[in-house]
Amino acid sequence: MIEKFVESQILEFKREYSDGIRKTVIAFANTDGGKLILGIDDDGTVVGLDNPHDNMLQISNSLRDTIKPDIMMFISMIIDELDGRSIIIIGVERGIACPYYIGNKGIRPEGVFVRQGASTVSASESAILKMISETSGNRYEVARSLDQNISFNETISYFSKKNLTFKKVQQKSLGIIGNDDTYTNLGFLLSDQSTRSIKFAVFQGSSKRIFRYRREFEGSLLQQLDDVYHLIDKYNATAAYVQGLYRTDIRDYPEEAIREVLLNAIVHREYGLSASTLISLFDDRIEFLTAGSLMKGVTLSDIMLGLSSLRNPNLANIFYRLELIEAYGTGMQKIMEEYEGYDFKPSIELSENAFKITLPNINYYDTFSGKNDEKGLHEDLTERENMIVKLLEKQEFTVRREIEKLLEVSQATAVNLLRDMIEKGILQKHGNARNLKYSLKGENK
Repeated sequence: MIEKFVESQILEFKREYSDGIRKTVIAFANTDGGKLILGIDDDGTVVGLDNPHDNMLQISNSLRDTIKPDIMMFISMIIDELDGRSIIIIGVERGIACPYYIGNKGIRPEGVFVRQGASTVSASESAILKMISETSGNRYEVARSLDQNISFNETISYFSKKNLTFKKVQQKSLGIIGNDDTYTNLGFLLSDQSTRSIKFAVFQGSSKRIFRYRREFEGSLLQQLDDVYHLIDKYNATAAYVQGLYRTDIRDYPEEAIREVLLNAIVHREYGLSASTLISLFDDRIEFLTAGSLMKGVTLSDIMLGLSSLRNPNLANIFYRLELIEAYGTGMQKIMEEYEGYDFKPSIELSENAFKITLPNINYYDTFSGKNDEKGLHEDLTERENMIVKLLEKQEFTVRREIEKLLEVSQATAVNLLRDMIEKGILQKHGNARNLKYSLKGENK
């Protein structure tokens, strides 16, 4: 036994070659570097190697083929002699692309290792995230994705529609693949496997007391953008304003304002926070609540003046190339311009970790300010309410079962909708519980 050889945080012995060498090399690269010596027993006894050249080739191939990202530039190996016996000394420097991991295990505790005293142990999830954060400089989109088993079917389709190529060379230039040849979080956000979601909900009335509809969207951000926009468009009712011989159709929400707010919610979101983007549609407004407040040093006044401070510049660049964004810093101005001439305006609320934009329903506020009477518009508030009003313009009365069939809704939903329209002064009811019927307010008294 040679007492001067004692294992420590930066020194470990292995009697012979085994796959376990990979874990120790990874641990050194993820911590403070170190040396791994083959041919010495755990207690410091020199036993030597019979085929050191073959062993060195095995080690080199194993480290090159199984450890991600490429670790070989931080590895040195030499064959030496000690007490007349052959040994291999593997020197490992701390890497610059931590965490290093066993490729088929992924960036998870079972694939990532660190040194803890004289032992090699699995890294905790918090330690892994800390390594990723330190390597990326705290920018989420450039950090290495924890999930490397991802696909891009939806994104490839989107790029194809724009006649753009989405090969590996483009993925690298766009920041989807990092310098270490692994997928970044930006790649994860654009992948079919992305779990950063948008939740959409429709509520009855002006509070969150009663749900009418809800849905959650995951997967590629590009597909989420399309799907959410088209769903909002479905609920964005149109009101007809008639003046003399001419009719003007006005949507509840300006399409350009919806587009800009939705793009803002996706491009500027803080994806390091797992909270979903929440879109809530009420009778009188639509709210977009996004994780992440303004960038440090930027005020709301700066944003309103057109200052562009990008949290996710690589994501913004992709949206720009896809012609989804025309110019940086113009979104808020476009939103406000869509409400010029109206007494009601979009509102913005900020907290330490959230950003909320609320768009007022143009037709709702025009209805209750009396403007619709001047323009000859019936008091249509939502798509469903508009359908009921149109029905009662053709007939004197309706009943609950007829509404259920017309709207294809449940009994409870029909009852709540009719009650809500009575409270708003649109409908009035007649008869008793067994023969209850409804008419437009002011008719058939």
